[in-house]
Amino acid sequence: MKDKDAIIAELKEQIKVMAEYIKQLEERIAQLEKNSGNSSMPPSSDIVKPSRRAARKKVRLKRGGQPGHKKHERKPFASEQIDQTIEYELNSKDAAGLEPLDQWHIIQQVTLPKKLYYVTEHRGRKYLDPQNGKVITTPLPAEVIKGGLFGADMTALTAFLKGGCHMSFSTIESFFQEILKLKVSRGMLCKKVTSVSEALKPSYQELVEKLPDESNIGIDETGHKDEGKKHWTWCFQTPDYSLFHIDISRGSKVLFDILGKEFSGIINCDFYGAYRKFFRLTPARVQYCMAHLIREIKFLAELTDKKLARWGQELLGWLKKLFDTLHHAERYSLKGYACKIKRIEEGFLKKVRRPPDHKLTKKLSRRFRAEAAETYFGFLREADIAPTNNGTEREIRHTVIDRKITQGTRGDSGMRWCERTWTTIATCKKQNKNVFEFIHQSILAHWNNDKYHSLV
Repeated sequence: MKDKDAIIAELKEQIKVMAEYIKQLEERIAQLEKNSGNSSMPPSSDIVKPSRRAARKKVRLKRGGQPGHKKHERKPFASEQIDQTIEYELNSKDAAGLEPLDQWHIIQQVTLPKKLYYVTEHRGRKYLDPQNGKVITTPLPAEVIKGGLFGADMTALTAFLKGGCHMSFSTIESFFQEILKLKVSRGMLCKKVTSVSEALKPSYQELVEKLPDESNIGIDETGHKDEGKKHWTWCFQTPDYSLFHIDISRGSKVLFDILGKEFSGIINCDFYGAYRKFFRLTPARVQYCMAHLIREIKFLAELTDKKLARWGQELLGWLKKLFDTLHHAERYSLKGYACKIKRIEEGFLKKVRRPPDHKLTKKLSRRFRAEAAETYFGFLREADIAPTNNGTEREIRHTVIDRKITQGTRGDSGMRWCERTWTTIATCKKQNKNVFEFIHQSILAHWNNDKYHSLV
């Protein structure tokens, strides 16, 4: 029979073991409940694993304009844009005793024409050579021969519907048949998209060659499926253009292939290992995304372990002070602003370098060794460096939508098409160019062997 002290000691040991086990379970639950608000997971993952906040009842607002919001109205068409004017007047009986005014109640209405396309028949007269009996045919323009059934504008429309509107070939086929009353096959539509891909190739390649000379590039990557196999869509963003590249690798090899070993500009990215390796082995500088860092710290601040949570909350407090100061810089003198920013940065680094005894906190703390702190706070010294990688993540959103709708590509030709059309769409929007018009002009240049249209 065990004595009382032995039983108490045994129970204490069991409690200690169970407490450690509970702690491990709590950390495991916290990992499983990660969302886009406290980790690097994309917002789309919240659909599968909604956060508790999302489950709360939302405040329903009335439809339409909200109180205090400025009213926005569409500008009327100019007189030169109006194709037809129909005037309505009262008949003589209803207008009896009334004085007509030179004023009108106007509604401008947009309608579709009865037929939405032109059919042009191109004829090349044939001639007989009586000396040898050969028949000579007048050559047709190159763009007519290469275009076939679809002219350059219809080919550009097909490409825009496919790349810009995320339509499948079956949907485009249905669009032409139901709206334009034009029956075409999916096979022909596929060939047209392939020809547009070739037309966009020179302008895309020009950006590939220009990218290694850029001084500041935002980079991010997202998944892509080709023939059911996992690939990765890489996005390289600069102030003037965005370049997309699909590769089977998510490793640093892609960065070395695209940017080269001598790249010495600034990379704005998250803390993914491929970027860290590239940063170590090249002259490149790096600005790690502060938004990703905040989400990681927020995850620690939400843990049930009080020491970890308190440490995370104090770090969040320092970062809140930092961005509050940045957003209200006009409140301070130049000297006062610089002193406060320095004080906040030093306060954050002092705290983050003294973590509680836990693997998660120590892992985060290692990023801020004396020589590595600049990789997060470089944006405080240089105005042209963004503190976050949010701009690149926004650019990549179009490709994610396309992936979810089309379910990926089926071969190398499809991947090259995606790279080129995504690059064209993103860059044209960034430069306020008309996407359809750029594709149209690129097709004409390609078919006529003229100089390609540049995205630079």
